[in-house]
Amino acid sequence: ATMALGYWRAGRARDQAEFELYFRRCPFGGAFALAAGLRDCVRFLRNLPPAGHVQFLASVLPSDTDPAFFEHLRTLDCSGVTVRALPEGSLAFPSVPLLQVSGPLLVVQLLETPLLCLVSYASLIATNAARLRLIAGPTKRLLEMGLRRAQGPDGGLTASTYSYLGGFDGSSNVLAGQLRGVPLAGTLAHSFVTSFSGAEVPPDPVSIPLSSATWLHVWRHGWKRVCAHLGLGVQEPHRGERAAFVAYALAFPRAFQGLLDTYSVQRSGLPNFLAVALALGELGYRAVGIRWTAGTFWLSTRHRFQMPWLESVPIAVSNNIDEEELARLAQEGSEVNVIGIGTTVVTCPRQPSLGCVYKLVSVGGQPRMKLTEDPEKQTLPGSKAAFRLLGSDGSLLMDVLQLAEEPPPQPGQELRVWPRGAREACVVRPAHVEPLLRLCIQQGQLCGPLPSLAESRAFAQLSLGRLNPEHKRLEQPAPYQVALSDELQALVDRLSTGGSS
Repeated sequence: ATMALGYWRAGRARDQAEFELYFRRCPFGGAFALAAGLRDCVRFLRNLPPAGHVQFLASVLPSDTDPAFFEHLRTLDCSGVTVRALPEGSLAFPSVPLLQVSGPLLVVQLLETPLLCLVSYASLIATNAARLRLIAGPTKRLLEMGLRRAQGPDGGLTASTYSYLGGFDGSSNVLAGQLRGVPLAGTLAHSFVTSFSGAEVPPDPVSIPLSSATWLHVWRHGWKRVCAHLGLGVQEPHRGERAAFVAYALAFPRAFQGLLDTYSVQRSGLPNFLAVALALGELGYRAVGIRWTAGTFWLSTRHRFQMPWLESVPIAVSNNIDEEELARLAQEGSEVNVIGIGTTVVTCPRQPSLGCVYKLVSVGGQPRMKLTEDPEKQTLPGSKAAFRLLGSDGSLLMDVLQLAEEPPPQPGQELRVWPRGAREACVVRPAHVEPLLRLCIQQGQLCGPLPSLAESRAFAQLSLGRLNPEHKRLEQPAPYQVALSDELQALVDRLSTGGSS
């Protein structure tokens, strides 16, 4: 807001400018990121600005600020803003813009912090989820269960949304299902189990077309059978847990799940679950899962009952699962089918910020460049285009940045480029060339419908599938190359030495 006042006073509010939003290093020590948050940016831009904001700014800026400045702010909208972006779910690499934002200088400067907020965390979450999916492999179901550990409700909704984009199968966050269409999944908690003492009288089962007496007869038959198989006395397993499982089964006969570790998995949780599951089986229903939240316990005892449907009941685990524990659960031979992850996915403890930046690259059609003693923080000047070069087998070779006025690279033709960090140019001959940045908003108007969240998720998985395994390694991956065209490198060199643009 203070810069906006400075631009206005200098008569530069309507100068045409372009900014780029990108990151300098891939997160988590990896070699890739996933671009996310574009839909949220579009929603924000199309609803800017609420009139009440100007009144508040007037109360916090200096009292001698010219009232005409606030009148100017009241006229602002995004009708002059154009946005090019990586499609949501795209692979993203350092220095390649996730967003290019052009328009009146005052307006696009005001967009800096909101766009960084909307893109950085979403992309970080999506990337974190993609890493966890790579560890788990394609067959394990991953559920995001981190709302209670998230940084507030907005952070929780963002995490639930973009962990799904990154490869998770669903979330326990009901609001994410309502607002974003994320598939929902959930089970019972320990409090449900401990709330029962065993003295409760179960009501007549409404969902099951049998009387309470018939249900209890079938259940007791299963109970005795389980205790005999496991060598337990019929009074050993916890009665309250047994009553909780019966109550849950009566409420969800077609979706019964057991939480096994409230008291003891082996001596109580497992036998109580098996007895209820067998009783449901006798009545034509199938239990859909079991879960526990501590330790590891392979439920080989399921196989003793010689019921194929029982042997295939999915096993779910949760409880502070990080990358190392997930790798253990994903090992060959693991019986675990579903893995619930909360804190590790929503808080990104290995790197809590992606570190995106939003930098000015041109004003009035003239390139601008930040020069600093830290080479990593120097910016790349000028309005640019970005291309992905691919080999004949569709594998990704490198991304190339060039000035917007340059002709695009052509398949089958040699191209001289300057890899970032290298001192010499190299020559590459791509078999295929893909433009990376798509026109999303032109002069404030949406250029076409945005893909759904599910479509972006599918695109992210397809994109990851094209990435070379050496770049997908989670530890010490090979860096993916981003290069500059000859003309862009020449402009960088000229401006770096103080030459005129």
